[in-house]
Amino acid sequence: MIGINESVMRFLLAFVVVGPLLGAAAALLPAPPGLKGRSPEQAVLRHGVLVTGAVLAAAVVLALGFDHHHPATMQAQTDISWIPALHVRVHLGIDGISLPLLVLTALLTFLCAVHSYFKPPAGPAPKAFVALVLLLEGGTLASFAVLDLLLFFLAFETVLVPMYFLIARWGGEGRTRAAWKFILFTLLGSVVMLLGLLLIGIKSGTLDMVALATDNGRSLSASVQVIAVLAIGIGLAVKTPMWPLHSWLPDAHTAAPTTGSVLLAGVLLKMGTYGFVRILLPVAPHGFRVFAPYLAAFAVVGIVYGSLACLSLARRGARGDLKRLIAYSSVGHMGFVLLGIATMTPTGVNGALFANIAHGLITGLLFFLAGAVKDRTGTTDLDTLAEEGGAALYGRAPRLGGLLAFGAVASLGLPGLAGFWGEVLALFGAFDPAAGLSRAAYLTFTAVGAFGTLLTAAYMLTVVRRVCMGDPSGAPGDTPALMDVRGYEFAAWTPLVALTVVAGLWPKALLGLTDPAVQQLLAGGTR
Repeated sequence: MIGINESVMRFLLAFVVVGPLLGAAAALLPAPPGLKGRSPEQAVLRHGVLVTGAVLAAAVVLALGFDHHHPATMQAQTDISWIPALHVRVHLGIDGISLPLLVLTALLTFLCAVHSYFKPPAGPAPKAFVALVLLLEGGTLASFAVLDLLLFFLAFETVLVPMYFLIARWGGEGRTRAAWKFILFTLLGSVVMLLGLLLIGIKSGTLDMVALATDNGRSLSASVQVIAVLAIGIGLAVKTPMWPLHSWLPDAHTAAPTTGSVLLAGVLLKMGTYGFVRILLPVAPHGFRVFAPYLAAFAVVGIVYGSLACLSLARRGARGDLKRLIAYSSVGHMGFVLLGIATMTPTGVNGALFANIAHGLITGLLFFLAGAVKDRTGTTDLDTLAEEGGAALYGRAPRLGGLLAFGAVASLGLPGLAGFWGEVLALFGAFDPAAGLSRAAYLTFTAVGAFGTLLTAAYMLTVVRRVCMGDPSGAPGDTPALMDVRGYEFAAWTPLVALTVVAGLWPKALLGLTDPAVQQLLAGGTR
């Protein structure tokens, strides 16, 4: 794209990882008088916008300077010793797999900061809110950039504390229970995952992901690989979340503030699936092959289960919650990601990585829209929204209604939008899985997954009909107009809409990055 010196690339990647952490610390300091604006609260919210904007700019420049002719090569690497006694190194780097996730994280966090600046979170201590969001961003970005197993675990755990407090302090009804459920599920999964990571490190003699991927499991016995995949896989499956380890997700999303929901769905869930691709597939291929059919089975059950739960919430009289429905839809969509990974084929894994990005864009937009609906109507109860009046959003806030309909059809996988390609490629991969996997079983998984796409269309169109058009049995007559899309909302949502369309019409832009890296990863090596 553009020629940038390798040392500059290393600096940019280091800034992307460390910048949010420094910004989080600075957010807790008193603001200088000249930066306070109308109030100290406004100053710290502006600080959040500036820091996340700088990180996004660095991530974009990093993407422009990335050597797109060699996306399978680790670039912008920093590799220095940190704890010699434990062979732990500060090893950073990006390739075609991690770069899109890095940019997605920086983008969504910046859009959340912009949204929070104009629509401050309800509750006290905006300093703490901004600091927690920046800490969350730093931990997520580090998860996608570090190439050491212990550093990956530390980054993986860093995000738990800020998300817990975002839910517990700035969430809605039931926030305390939802926050505790989130932290307990993820912490228990992480303890098991740590044991698996340490087992790999002890048996292989290194914690370096690049060295482990190049070794491709040759230094690990079959039994060690099986145990490691089981332990690490449980921790990653909780974060993904995979059925039946998903039950923390609907409660967390329903209670979380808009920023928390957007970041939880848009980037935190991706840390789990990224771990499957970056760690388990190349490091323990034999162990992963043993569990792949079971992972695929859980994935398709999650697809159908999530869709049926959404259909139940969307029906009239169920008193379903819009945010809860979007959360359950995430269980189904992430099921397609897991199905693609479980095929152990380039087609399936590329589909999984594409679906990861598409889900972040589309579901992030949907949670922004759900927050806007609640701000205007005071509720996300679907029956209440449908009964507000005869025309609902199309008549009362047409732009908001149109955007919600766009997000819904993008989520159901309409061709030409980002949601289509990931799910289709995952199903294609399942149709012809890797050698050694049961073709008959995977054909069954393909059929069940395809059925899940029909269920997705059913509940999403039901939501559009009820919320945007209104319930035909609702009270007739004129209803007051609602505030339509505001300027800052338009600014925060437009990039997500545009990227959803671009990724749907030009999938090569993303697949051209991921495919060479995936091919090399599955072949047993990385540079």
